[in-house]
Amino acid sequence: MLKGIFLEVKKKFETALGILRKEKITINPDDPAAVSEYARVMKTVREKADLFTESQRIKYTIESRTQGIPDARSYLLALKEIRIKRGLTDELGAEAMMMDALDKVEQELKKPLLRNDKKGMSLLMTEFDKINQKLGIRREDLPKYEEQLELKIAKAQLEELKKDAVEAMDTQKKREEFKDEEMPDVKSLDIRNFI
Repeated sequence: MLKGIFLEVKKKFETALGILRKEKITINPDDPAAVSEYARVMKTVREKADLFTESQRIKYTIESRTQGIPDARSYLLALKEIRIKRGLTDELGAEAMMMDALDKVEQELKKPLLRNDKKGMSLLMTEFDKINQKLGIRREDLPKYEEQLELKIAKAQLEELKKDAVEAMDTQKKREEFKDEEMPDVKSLDIRNFI
């Protein structure tokens, strides 16, 4: 079984490297075209290597960590914990609004809301829909939000690549044999040469 897992991971890794060897990646997080192209390449890597997108990874984490949670309050608190651990911010204040909606539904029911209570969960979902409407979030826009998330991640990864490249060049420049050489601009580096 362990050998099978290893071979599967190895196959995914080789698939990803094969794609990265062919694609030109410009390390320029300040250029929207470079960020978009990097996001496209990483999407191709994920699709061909059968890897999760960030959204799928978050969904899997939520499903696995909340599987045995019976009540809605503990579920929402678990979601908050997952969000914090993943480094996601609640810029809109949706969490507080969701808790207020849960309080409202529980007051109506006069008991804690269980996730298997179909009527109660329906009331909560109605409240959540009102919150989404108030915040301007529509279900049909979810793919657009996912794309924006992927672009943010791509930009952050390019910034990290740039930082690492600059750090490596600075380290090399300190070595005696490279003192007289001028270091290239990070944008001109071709990652394919380093794989």
